[in-house]
Parts: sequence; structure tokens; C-alpha cells
Amino acid sequence: MKWIVGIDEAGRGALAGPVSVGAVLVPKGFDWSLIPGVADSKQVTPKNREAIFRRAQKLEKEGKLQYVVSLVSEKIIDKKGITFAVRQGIERALAKLAPDPRYTYIKLDGLLNAPDTFPHQKTIIKGDVTEKEISLASIMAKVTRDRYMVRLAKKHSAYGFEVHKGYGTLAHRKNIKKHGLGVMHRTTFCKSCQ
Repeated sequence: MKWIVGIDEAGRGALAGPVSVGAVLVPKGFDWSLIPGVADSKQVTPKNREAIFRRAQKLEKEGKLQYVVSLVSEKIIDKKGITFAVRQGIERALAKLAPDPRYTYIKLDGLLNAPDTFPHQKTIIKGDVTEKEISLASIMAKVTRDRYMVRLAKKHSAYGFEVHKGYGTLAHRKNIKKHGLGVMHRTTFCKSCQ
């Protein structure tokens, strides 16, 4: 193997907005001291996630790693389901990275799978905690999605997306009851909110 790809998603359980799939490609033996602090995105503060994200962008410009984040819309989630949407995000991300399947080992978090065209892959429970490639993919996915939801909050200020990023917090559910569903909501996820 010459390359390792880590894949994870963010926003699977949110009531609004897209699901975000991150994929990070590093050479085998990548020097992780180049990007300190990489851990499961849920264990890293928002400020540190942003710093890691910017560092990864810099390393990509230097040709030391590659990353892709694929956002799959709430419309696709409602029409085809979250599993389909995540799978589509994985396929899109890998198509953009375009690693040679013969020389690439893919690590995926949780219950995720890559297309069968990639014979060297492993799904790792809690991989976002134990595998730095997956942890970085999780950070890239989360920061991209969080930024998207903050931008969305400017257009749809009634819901407070800048605070909860579309997840089913009490405040978010109260705002749905008060204002109804917006175009960015996953209607299939919000049946008990109205």
C-alpha cells in the first residue's frame, strides 16, 4: 500500500442541512507531527478544529495530503434515506480523490463502507477515536458542515443554526414548532417536532 484514506461523516442525526462526508488521503507512513492535535472531532474544541482544518489546507497546498468533503443535501436524505446519502457522499469523495485502488488502503468509521472497487478497506468501530486518518476526515467533515450551517443561519435566522448546527436541541425543536419547517429541514427526521 502506498496510500491510506480515512473516511468519516458529520451531521448524520441532524434535523436540518446536509450530511457531510470527509475523506483524507495521506501517504503510508505520514508524519502526524505535521498536524498536531488530531483526534475525534467530538473531542476537539471548535477553535482547535478550525486550526486543524486550516493546517490541513496548508498541507494540501504543500502536496503532503489531500482531502475532499462531500455535502449531500437534505432533499436527497428525505428522498433516498440517510444511508443512501452517506454512501453517495463516500462515492463522490473517492471519485474526486481518485486514488488507485490497487495501492490504497481505506479506513472507514463505524458502519461505513467504500465501493467494492476498493478491495483494501476496513470498517473500524470507533475509528474516529483510534485512527488519525479517520479523525482528520471527521474534523474536515464537521468544520465544513458547521461553516455551512452558520452561513445558512444568516438566511434563516429564526432557527438558531449558528448555535446548534441543525441538531435536534430543545431550542431547535421549539423554533420548528413556532415557525414550521424550513426548506433546509429533513422532513423525514422532523415528524415528531411539529
